Amino acid sequence: MMTETIISICLGIGLAASVGFRVFLPLFALSLASYFDVWELNSSWLWIGSLTAVVTFGVATLIEILAYYIPLVDNLLDTIAIPLATIAGTAVMVSTVADLNPVVTWALAIIAGGGTAAAIKSTAGASRVTSTVSTAGFGNPLISTVETGASLIISIFSIFLPLIAFVLVIFVLFVIFKLYKKIKHSNL
Repeated sequence: MMTETIISICLGIGLAASVGFRVFLPLFALSLASYFDVWELNSSWLWIGSLTAVVTFGVATLIEILAYYIPLVDNLLDTIAIPLATIAGTAVMVSTVADLNPVVTWALAIIAGGGTAAAIKSTAGASRVTSTVSTAGFGNPLISTVETGASLIISIFSIFLPLIAFVLVIFVLFVIFKLYKKIKHSNL
């Protein structure tokens, strides 16, 4: 594989992981990166870099971030965000991967992009439900802030340092796996 292809895969996986924390923030970041010619997208996904897409994703990002600070709305958003994150994770992956056969690109996008986004969003949703139950929702703004920060940091690293973003994603997935094992073990 060429270096550009590996870097584009790392970018896609990094943004897909970011989508697991906030659906629109990584799309907004990718849109800005394309608009300012920081990152070149596949030819059929060039619309993401249009001014219309930048504004649309920017507004959607702002609304999503603010909505996660409203009690009960945050939990409602999590119920619809898991399928949206899976679709968005697949989309960012397929839009960034370069120089691969379309079948390989889509398989990679669905498995690595959609799968990563779904795993992280499911875990984030479960942590919010746990917070709602254990703190009567008072801990949810802290969780929302951490999720937004994680999405922003991983998105920035994905665009400017994709290999480091990939390592961050592996670390996040490892932590999720360890937490899952710990919770599963404590329930037995």
